Amino acid sequence: MRRRQFLAGLVGTMALPLPVGAQQHDRVRRIVLLYPLSEGDPEQKARRDAMVEVLNHRGWSDGRDVKIEARYAAGDASRFAPIAREVVALAPDVIFVQSTGFVAAVHKETRTIPVVFSNVSDPVGAGFAASLARPGKNLTGLTLFDRDIPGKWLGMLKEIAPQLTRVGVLINPSNSPFDYFVQPIARAAASFGIEAVPVRVENVDAIDTELRTFGRKSQSGLVVVPGSTMLTNRRRIIGLAASLQLPAVYPERVYATDGGLLSYSIADHLEPFQQAATYIDRILRGEKPADLPVQAPTKYATVVNVKAAKALGVTVPASLLVAADEVIE
Repeated sequence: MRRRQFLAGLVGTMALPLPVGAQQHDRVRRIVLLYPLSEGDPEQKARRDAMVEVLNHRGWSDGRDVKIEARYAAGDASRFAPIAREVVALAPDVIFVQSTGFVAAVHKETRTIPVVFSNVSDPVGAGFAASLARPGKNLTGLTLFDRDIPGKWLGMLKEIAPQLTRVGVLINPSNSPFDYFVQPIARAAASFGIEAVPVRVENVDAIDTELRTFGRKSQSGLVVVPGSTMLTNRRRIIGLAASLQLPAVYPERVYATDGGLLSYSIADHLEPFQQAATYIDRILRGEKPADLPVQAPTKYATVVNVKAAKALGVTVPASLLVAADEVIE
């Protein structure tokens, strides 16, 4: 689903009537958007623009009837807590938060201010929601992956690089749920007779050190787990994987478009942010986060970068090329 299709679809699917032209609200509302990447990151900018576009479409104009602010952690998880404290002290009408680690920091600071999240892997397990259908708290939003996806990543990597005997699982446990990702990958690895090795990194320096250490052995591959540390440093990771001759599968399309070998992720990378904006609108109009179900992805897409495959010396199977939703030449 693309942006124009999504916006058009709102007309028929939202229970609330769409505003026509300027709409008067009882007071100026305050929305604060919290993003884990840097403000200048093109992917982050696209996500913010998608949200603002939907809010405008719903009748909320920044500077007229709503004040929209944003904070950026620039890939530094140590900034999550101080930013969360600062924003909660402002007592905005709604807080939007991207990524599990950032949501955890906000959740620690407030149990009353409405919070809408996106790109959270396990909201029930993390304690953000009582259930997906009835969150029951001040938080709701959108998940990024279901529990079957991490194992599928490994299966796709094995398909494109059948010689693998070990796979590294690149993860920052401080902003991604470790067991949620590592355990299903380890189970899938065991079924293929592959050794799964967690590669823990806490910061950008550790990415270089740990990946170079892991990549010393041949017949190795890499599964990159979603998280702000990885996404912020995606070009560094992609470059290191290439230099170490590590076939890698990535958790978001932007990795493949930036030169990574293979990605399997939600089909439309902007849709979670557009959907989050509709939840912000509904909350501003009086609905409660506790009553708004946490939404899960329903469609995923495979992106294969043939140029990256050639550089790695791997041959993409015809079956994978045919099944791919996008092939980058």
